[in-house]
Amino acid sequence: MIGIIFFFFFQKRIRTILMVTIKADEISNIIRERIEQYNREVTIVNTGTVLQVGDGIARIYGLDEVMAGELVEFEEGTIGIALNLESNNVGVVLMGDGLMIQEGSSVKATGKIAQIPVSEAYLGRVINALANPIDGRGKISASESRLIESPAPGIISRRSVYEPLQTGLIAIDSMIPIGRGQRELIIGDRQTGKTAVATDTILNQQGQNVICVYVAIGQKASSVAQVVTSLQERGAMDYTIVVAETADSPATLQYLAPYTGAKLLRINWQEVNDCVSY
Repeated sequence: MIGIIFFFFFQKRIRTILMVTIKADEISNIIRERIEQYNREVTIVNTGTVLQVGDGIARIYGLDEVMAGELVEFEEGTIGIALNLESNNVGVVLMGDGLMIQEGSSVKATGKIAQIPVSEAYLGRVINALANPIDGRGKISASESRLIESPAPGIISRRSVYEPLQTGLIAIDSMIPIGRGQRELIIGDRQTGKTAVATDTILNQQGQNVICVYVAIGQKASSVAQVVTSLQERGAMDYTIVVAETADSPATLQYLAPYTGAKLLRINWQEVNDCVSY
């Protein structure tokens, strides 16, 4: 009898403690907060595995949903561009040396086509093919971006060439008149003055409302520095952008350099003949 009385007393005591410590409104508040904080977002990541890597190229298995020209990120941080889409693997060019990439490591697709930031803040700066500054003057702010490879405007949408572009060299301006928007090729052997013609043309555009982009591919860093110094001394860097990928740069970045130079500024393509000289 004493044991039964003690059991009922103990059970009643537990019920009293539970009623005191836990309240219905507190439970409902906790459940309501958890429901409000619940996140139903689902992230789908397209991943693959490295089959082979070498000479700046990697072959990936498993990236079934990757797009042509899409950026992919390797496990150790290297970025690549998917170019060769085959039935059983994807060929990716590496934007780096890729020395830390190993067979069997994972790769994930970013869902972004290769693009670079664009802004007029790039004027007067020296950058690489990824539009990152390499002149030691800090970051460049840009709120927009542009695809590295995009279709060129049609012939009908382009404005006709109607305004000349003076190079400042009498022989060229008198014999080979150049119009803004035209494409001109400078051909010559080594040490014949091709770079001098280009830099003189840039220097002659001061005050002409022309934006110049100088792209140096595979040159020595000292040669690029000399050109930049010459432009700075004569005040030409105020309307010039220099894109430099030197001889020790990966082949992929050298390949992307001219595309970067053509996409840097936020310019209406229909007005390109008025603003930019190629």
